[in-house]
Amino acid sequence: MRALVTGGAGFIGSHVVEALLAQGHDVVALDDLSSGKRENVDRRARLEVVDVRDADAVTHVFAAFRPDIVSHQAAQVSVSISTREPVRDAEINIIGSLNVLEAAAKHGVGRVVFASTGGAIYGEVPDGTRATLDTVPLPLSPYACSKFAVEAYLRRYRHERGLESTILRYANVYGPRQDPHGEAGVVAIFTERLLAGQPVQVNARRTLGDGGCVRDYVYVDDVVRTNVRAMTGAIAAPIVNVASGVATTTRELLEAIESASGAKVEIRESERRVGDVERSLLEPSVDAMGSITPLGDGIAKTVAWFRARGR
Repeated sequence: MRALVTGGAGFIGSHVVEALLAQGHDVVALDDLSSGKRENVDRRARLEVVDVRDADAVTHVFAAFRPDIVSHQAAQVSVSISTREPVRDAEINIIGSLNVLEAAAKHGVGRVVFASTGGAIYGEVPDGTRATLDTVPLPLSPYACSKFAVEAYLRRYRHERGLESTILRYANVYGPRQDPHGEAGVVAIFTERLLAGQPVQVNARRTLGDGGCVRDYVYVDDVVRTNVRAMTGAIAAPIVNVASGVATTTRELLEAIESASGAKVEIRESERRVGDVERSLLEPSVDAMGSITPLGDGIAKTVAWFRARGR
């Protein structure tokens, strides 16, 4: 099949590109390279440097390539940036997504797989529980709102335009190629700083020094496998929670990275970050995902990649 991956030069998107190529598909990566990197894109794929906000450019790529399937990974992914710049977030995540969906519907795409968020869309998940697919979304940040809006648009495109879709609600994805710079990707940030012997900051859940927010960390290989299964028709469910189902505090995450790296650094306690939910934990859609990588194994692979890259 012909597969188009938006955000295909980014962290998750570039791994999706590689996995599709490994299955013999013809792949185009669409990315504006604002955060993605050209070197992330496998040379067997074609890279189109396009901003999803540019409707004409997006349509041109679809018209020329005529993809059968689309993995829509391109997004503004920082909760804190969305809080400071909600209009920018909406321009990329809503308008950009509508440009992709319009082009897909116009040019006969069979299925769109959409990278949504489970880590933000469910809002606060009470202690002792996991967010399931029956949990009513309660987006609290502009980022979560924009992702939830696109989920609604996908239902409209399925009903009115016949465009099939699968929504993947990601927990906190981590792994090789995650960017440690900026405001997203705590595993990458901690790993790079530990390997460099630099202090790390732990943002509070409620009060200073409380160990930090509770998150569900899912390894990128598990995310990619689920994407490819959805794109190739192996997943029937319209919405999937892509998660580990394991609750991990920021301090526990740091300890796992310390264990894998053999490094210890200064910890600087900080106040709660505006826009962060205190606790996010999902019930993974195991039938759709298949196996789930244990946190220790995923962290070890991630640390090894960062260490090798630093040589």
